[in-house]
Amino acid sequence: MPDKKATSVSLLIDDGLFSEISEKNENYKADEILQLENLTLCAGFVDLHNHGALGVDVNTATAEDLRKVSIFLAKKGVTAWLPTLVPDSAENYRKAIDAIDELMQTQESGQTAARVLGVHYEGVFANEKMCGALRPEFFRTFKDADELNEIPKLNTPDAIHLTTLAPEIENGIQLIKELKKQNWMISIGHTKADVETLDKAFAAGAKNVTHLFNAMTSVHHRDLGVAGWALTNDEVSCEIIADGVHVAPPILRLAYKNKGAKNLALVSDSVAPTGLGDGDFELWGEKISVAGGKTENERGSIAGSVITILDAVKMMRSVGIPIEEISKMASLTPAKMLGIESVYGSIERGKRADLVAIDDEGNVKLTIVGGRVAFSDL
Repeated sequence: MPDKKATSVSLLIDDGLFSEISEKNENYKADEILQLENLTLCAGFVDLHNHGALGVDVNTATAEDLRKVSIFLAKKGVTAWLPTLVPDSAENYRKAIDAIDELMQTQESGQTAARVLGVHYEGVFANEKMCGALRPEFFRTFKDADELNEIPKLNTPDAIHLTTLAPEIENGIQLIKELKKQNWMISIGHTKADVETLDKAFAAGAKNVTHLFNAMTSVHHRDLGVAGWALTNDEVSCEIIADGVHVAPPILRLAYKNKGAKNLALVSDSVAPTGLGDGDFELWGEKISVAGGKTENERGSIAGSVITILDAVKMMRSVGIPIEEISKMASLTPAKMLGIESVYGSIERGKRADLVAIDDEGNVKLTIVGGRVAFSDL
């Protein structure tokens, strides 16, 4: 039911999939029946940009560390996510990829939690002048396809590989074409590319934009900028960090009015201190402080967020966006950006039974992943 809001619905889940959906009070024969009156059911949230939580940094995490994050995310309504790496050494990349592989190959056993779908490399090929909190000493240049072999890939079948890049780097358009040949998903970010370069990147296969407005050139009345290009291209989909810090609430509404729910995806861009409250932390080789929900590194840059998708959902509700539209931005649109909308992102017959039930205050009361309860506060 991706384009429809129902006031009453009955769902039958069989073998991890939605098998029957009715707007009537159906008496399905089932092993277990859950009554969810006065709750709002949404498809499980999909977070395609997440660096960690609870003190776990994806760049240095073990498989068990990642499992800890997956359990935490399920409590916040997230049913699928992409561990996101910042630029790092080849050795650290290899260790991180091995850990993600290990979890992906074992995550169907044990405690039910948010499912890891693959990996998101944020950066690697980025513009040093738009580095944000990334470390430019680990940025790479691109000369030929052989260089891509130096970036570790997951061995797990069907794992998603997403990368954020700046198309204006040397040979950037050729890089996009090579990545597409190797089945990478490509997002434009940490960039100050001009419109001509952006158009070429789009034609080459870069259809998405990473954290709209952040680490990119902004709109000017004599220069469209990367943000303006993203807002005015109806075929481009954009991540946005709806924490009220990275993007002010009125601008969140502006982005929604321009892109609509079908082309705007909520992401957390969360970092290791998420879930730990205010304080000082070590992250990516430097100290960062967290105060009042805002991160700041020693260079004075925002260093990711400390929100979850659930917090982003609450923020979008606070600026007046209807919940059925927010649900798409938290689930279906990110699934489409990853090319997995046939399986994830909406409550439809034959799709994975991933859903979240929230109360009127926006609190998660139930999370189901693949037909199994991952979290319940009923």
